[in-house]
Amino acid sequence: MTQRKSRADRRVELIDAARRAMIQHGAEGVHLNQIAEEAGLTSGAVLYHYPDLRDLLIEAHHAGMERFYEQRVKKISGIADPAQKLITTIRSGLPEGPDDAGVRLLCELGGAAGRNRVYGTLLTTLYDRQVAMYQTILEIGAAQGVFKLAGDSEQIARNLVALEDAYGYRIIARHHSIGPDEAVGLILDFARMSTGHPLKETPAARPKTTRTPRPRNGGPARGATTTPPPKDAS
Repeated sequence: MTQRKSRADRRVELIDAARRAMIQHGAEGVHLNQIAEEAGLTSGAVLYHYPDLRDLLIEAHHAGMERFYEQRVKKISGIADPAQKLITTIRSGLPEGPDDAGVRLLCELGGAAGRNRVYGTLLTTLYDRQVAMYQTILEIGAAQGVFKLAGDSEQIARNLVALEDAYGYRIIARHHSIGPDEAVGLILDFARMSTGHPLKETPAARPKTTRTPRPRNGGPARGATTTPPPKDAS
């Protein structure tokens, strides 16, 4: 006998379905029936759990953004060395590859942020929290004598977030010479100049990534498309 799903489980499934639908149809262009189709339910069943579709879309965006703040803070909480904490934070802020659904969702959100005040507020809040996260790492490292900051900690933190957004966008856009490892290296170059620390990444800390094949003629990778702005577009 099939076990009946709880209301909480069903809502989680609907949030995932809404995220997939937004990636496919756009943050502003997605419709109730498209979400229902992704979830394998009727439109009425979706409305039973979310009478206001906007609430479902906002929850879907919140779920996508947790990865870039809450999960990152949790990931570095057990790391004592500020240098390794900074390296881990930089790598965890980038897409795993061009098909990374979480980052693609944020790109969709960024594209709509200029026209939708709620989406703009969500992205602005995420950006500010990420800046504060980096700033804390930098200031602790400086206080411990691990870092010698080349400038104001907030300015360095803002640039780090901007770099991860910019390179993340290039990865999603399938740039032929920028994958996750290349982006990490480029951001670390800036971080080294800003902290006066070599910031050497240990091999064990490097996740296995799938490289985007580089075309023989040096042009854009096959299937490259124009994508919405990065996640700090607001």
